[in-house]
Amino acid sequence: MKAKELMDKDFVYLNKDDSVVEASKAMEHVRRFTCPVVNDKKQLIGWVTAFDITKGLREGNEKISEIMSSCKEVSTVHEDDPARKAVILTANNKFVTVPVVNDDNQVIGMVRACDIVELLSNLYDIKVESLYKAMQNQLKGVTWEELMSASALVSTKTTGKKISAEEYESNIVDSTFGEAIWATGGLEKFFAGLISVGEMVVARRVGRAKK
Repeated sequence: MKAKELMDKDFVYLNKDDSVVEASKAMEHVRRFTCPVVNDKKQLIGWVTAFDITKGLREGNEKISEIMSSCKEVSTVHEDDPARKAVILTANNKFVTVPVVNDDNQVIGMVRACDIVELLSNLYDIKVESLYKAMQNQLKGVTWEELMSASALVSTKTTGKKISAEEYESNIVDSTFGEAIWATGGLEKFFAGLISVGEMVVARRVGRAKK
């Protein structure tokens, strides 16, 4: 996924000559805590937050140019950057919003923390079975029965609790991605398990071919 697929295209932008009072009204109307400041070509030249607005009103500043941060202080992502870059910027720097720009440095969208949370929430609701179906498609020629059998073996080896292929299949049909992450002890362990399953399937096929 690219940043442009995650970004919100419905955003408010300000000009440096806009009044602080009118900007506060615009941001309140759309319920936004941050806004990019752009020039006539929609290129990013600065950044304003609700805190800047509040301080500006208190100190009697009139123009956005008096309270905005420089664009040099703003982290951006290019529209074709991986979406994970925006996610990492948001997480590591506690940003509420990251502007998305094109080749001409024009602001074309915003990646918001709330959008990331919504995306992750949707991912967490994905059924684990669908992930295994996708895995089966990648392992050309592998049957569902082979995949479940290998998964049961890996699970037994990892947990020390014996489980049949049928029981394993029943478990993933009823489980979501989020539940599986918690059950396996984290995202890395979950995907490490999937990789082990794939390796197990391939190894068993190679073993049978040699006989």
